[in-house]
Amino acid sequence: MSETTRTITGKYHCGNIAFELRWPEADGDIAVRACGCDFCVKHGGVYTSHPQAVLIAHIGDPAAVNRYKFGTETADFHVCTRCGAVPFVTSEIDDNLYAVVNVNTFENLPREEMRRSASDFSAETTQERLARRQRNWIPSVRIE
Repeated sequence: MSETTRTITGKYHCGNIAFELRWPEADGDIAVRACGCDFCVKHGGVYTSHPQAVLIAHIGDPAAVNRYKFGTETADFHVCTRCGAVPFVTSEIDDNLYAVVNVNTFENLPREEMRRSASDFSAETTQERLARRQRNWIPSVRIE
């Protein structure tokens, strides 16, 4: 990694899903969004993304991960069936996989470096939602 980037690591309770998030800025606060939908509120969904970031997710046992869709059914919430955690969400748009990462899974980023705000996307049309994801979500995603 260069001096202008940093690697954030994360995993959830049981460790079946872990990841490396290669963030394109070496320092400074990271904007995080607390999603207001029922699913995210109940699962602690507080997400971040950057259009120049890279996400490499490691899944130990793929059979222990469910993909849950709701609402517009344009995103997959990767839910661990062992511990119930949702470390990241993906959306396939125009043959590219985009993602956001749940900051509650971060292991090496102090909470004081996160700039939290609430978000509500309920008024978006499906096309507006997909366009926002293409602009703002992580466009380089690899799930191993």
